[in-house]
Amino acid sequence: MVDPSMMVFDLTLLKSGKRDMRPKKIKPRRITQRLVEFNLAREVHYIQRRAGERDARFVTAGKLAFFSCETGDAWILDPSDRLAAQIARDGDPEPFEFEETDTTFTIRWKGHYHIDGSAFVYTDQTSGRVVTILGYPTSQIAQLG
Repeated sequence: MVDPSMMVFDLTLLKSGKRDMRPKKIKPRRITQRLVEFNLAREVHYIQRRAGERDARFVTAGKLAFFSCETGDAWILDPSDRLAAQIARDGDPEPFEFEETDTTFTIRWKGHYHIDGSAFVYTDQTSGRVVTILGYPTSQIAQLG
């Protein structure tokens, strides 16, 4: 039996002047949707460009968060482990080390952060220097966990 959803009727006129009402089988068409895969380099460059234009943005991608501020600063965060790396300062890209393959990525985190009210508190893991910054999207960051 022919599945009615797979039938199409050819309504062209035959030479006799009658319509051809015989069902014709058609193959179902697959509609493929290209899934946009996560690309760390693309996300980093995007948020660095936003910072360069002094455009405040907040983006999450998987377990990571990226944000830029009107001050020209931009950061990448791993909220689950409170890891942070500044990727732009005063609108200029900062050096940022990572490795990315088709299936994985590794980030060399520069330090840790925590939120203290409206303050973003960053501790550099190399120097131990602690910096408190106001004006960052701390309420959005705090919601991440």
